[in-house]
Amino acid sequence: MAIIFFLSLFSLLFFTLSSSHIIPRFPYSVISPEQQLNSGSVQNGLYRTKFFTQILDHFNYNPQSYQKFQQRYLINDTYWGGAKKKAPIFVYTGNEGNIEWFTQNTGFMFEQAPYFNALLVFIEHRFYGKSIPFGGKKKVAYANSSTLGYLSSAQALADYATLIIDLKKNLSATESPVVVFGGSYGGMLAAWFRMKYPHVAIGALASSAPILQFDDLVSPYAFDNIITQDFRSESENCYKVIKGSWNLIEETAKKHGGLELLRKSFKICNNYIGVDALEGWLGQAWIYTAMTDYPTPTNFLSPLPAYPVRKMCEAIDSSVTGKNTLEKLYDAASIYYNYSGTSKCFDLNDHSDPHDLGGWQWQACSEMIMPEGASSKESIFPESKWSVKDRNAYCKFAYNVVPRPNWITSEFGGHNIEIVLKRSVGNIIFFNGLRDPWSGGGVLKNISKTIIAIVAKEGAHHVDLRYSTKEDPKWLKDVRKQEVKIIESWISQYHQDLATK
Repeated sequence: MAIIFFLSLFSLLFFTLSSSHIIPRFPYSVISPEQQLNSGSVQNGLYRTKFFTQILDHFNYNPQSYQKFQQRYLINDTYWGGAKKKAPIFVYTGNEGNIEWFTQNTGFMFEQAPYFNALLVFIEHRFYGKSIPFGGKKKVAYANSSTLGYLSSAQALADYATLIIDLKKNLSATESPVVVFGGSYGGMLAAWFRMKYPHVAIGALASSAPILQFDDLVSPYAFDNIITQDFRSESENCYKVIKGSWNLIEETAKKHGGLELLRKSFKICNNYIGVDALEGWLGQAWIYTAMTDYPTPTNFLSPLPAYPVRKMCEAIDSSVTGKNTLEKLYDAASIYYNYSGTSKCFDLNDHSDPHDLGGWQWQACSEMIMPEGASSKESIFPESKWSVKDRNAYCKFAYNVVPRPNWITSEFGGHNIEIVLKRSVGNIIFFNGLRDPWSGGGVLKNISKTIIAIVAKEGAHHVDLRYSTKEDPKWLKDVRKQEVKIIESWISQYHQDLATK
């Protein structure tokens, strides 16, 4: 769905080299592990855990390439109609994190399994969760660029193809159609998988997949512009307070006792805080709340109420008379960081990684060079520009590698996407919610009769893939009905083609 970005999920920590702005990334949870739901999908018996012996390198033939590792996948065959009926197989193309997290936040597949009599498979991305090469030893796998060099989207897609083909063979289900699903980075992988492996998957649902966020295809200002609009549409005053907060914080910090005042105002556990750390902490709250501005309560990145952006603006606009601006900002940030009311203070040095997302930092320094993070004068963030030079400098320092900003479009395309995809592939659904900052890099209009863009004005980050609730608005129910209808047509056409071959 994920995502995913994070005091390193997208690479360069959370801060740009311009003082106070954050590098937004795919979803990353900064709440402590004890606040997380306990891998419920696996522990509750919804999925069984299995491992597949995977090859280290699919694209070279030197001896090192033939090393093996154990790739984890989760499976549920409760509703599967079986191989004899050529019942479908729904596969989730795992994101940048442990696979249990994505089963918890991808209820759409589970809820549709009975209707389609589908087998459900969630495949974990290499180098994440428990799918660690080099003997399963993370310290070895993450040691340097020589080992991390095997972590890439192309290798992951080849993993998925190899595993799916082998699984179908073992189940005597070679004629069962496969549909792939994914959200966020997983959505990008789902779309790319359909493009690269059309003989393996008959279709893909790519939710909130910013496959155009590369190589000057979209404006680097798009991401921040959408966040700004999300807050501004709720309240002009809310927008102005957040926009003016950066100068207020810096001016406060310069005064005698200013840092201590900031620490107390925002209930920071650390005795000493830098201004950058505090601004990053606040910016992260605005970014991730905009991404997860769902119409129902959620615990995806952090426990949040329905429409959390609105709740933040209400906290700023409706604070008790007498509260100063810092206190109002704290009330708003607490919607993201402490809606449950269990935290007494916040540790800005807590870099725990409960979802095993750390590998994204490498991917953001090699192939995932997604221009965003630039801020205009109207932005709620300080004005800034996207800098390839800054990214290169960080990646050279961190890994002694220089990013390849043009590789993704060379490998998967993106330029002239309407013409190219119309001629080369079909059966892809691109869902985007326009309140999601990543929608700026998404496919927002139909490309052909079988490459469909579903756009929801009020939608947030891969909201369509989440478990349904009684409180879901009509537009969300309609989106899911449309997706089901399209997927049903793919499977029906597949069986017709199979019968006449």
